[in-house]
Amino acid sequence: MRLRLVVFDVDGTLVDSQASIVAAMTGAFGAEGLMVPERAAILSIVGLSLDHAMLRLVPELAAETRARLVDGYKAAYHAHRLEQGAAHSPLFPGVAEALENLSGNPEILMGVATGKSRRGLDALIEAHGLERYFVTRQVADDHPSKPHPAMLLAALDEAGIGAEEAIMVGDTSYDMDMAHAAGVPGLGVSWGYHAPEMLKNAASVIHQVGDLPVALDRIWEKTA
Repeated sequence: MRLRLVVFDVDGTLVDSQASIVAAMTGAFGAEGLMVPERAAILSIVGLSLDHAMLRLVPELAAETRARLVDGYKAAYHAHRLEQGAAHSPLFPGVAEALENLSGNPEILMGVATGKSRRGLDALIEAHGLERYFVTRQVADDHPSKPHPAMLLAALDEAGIGAEEAIMVGDTSYDMDMAHAAGVPGLGVSWGYHAPEMLKNAASVIHQVGDLPVALDRIWEKTA
């Protein structure tokens, strides 16, 4: 049996968390009396670790101010999650079925690699009842920010899978660049927060969740 690993990004790939992200960022900047970045700018940094995200958004601010923004964002996001539960980051249509179908294939293992914190990821997985799907969960707490390959390399190591037997699925250039740096094919999705043309290191890009199985098989056929 040829064991393979599919590693998913979370925000913008599995769940549509943009409303919660924008609301938390608005709360963080408002608490500091600062102008809130435009929505497009906020969504452009989704996937990065928070410290890197703030540096991209407001490089002109002092490090101490950016650190307070990070803390403010975490507090606002946590409060929003407690208030709304699973509704604060709903699964994209078709994602639940896709994960269930993939889990039924004994040759495929699944994992996640995300800019979320451990607390945030675990809460989301519990809220959506996804606990049984992922054999490896890599988060921003333990690794450098994407596109550094550390979290993807850790996922490979934890699952005991070689890079040629894995695929990284994500919606941002950070995901595709991380995959490229780790020697793993990247499968881009167009329903997230970066436009498809930004996914330059993707082996392929899909436009609906239902295309996932065929796209995975085609990439693996090329690496066989």
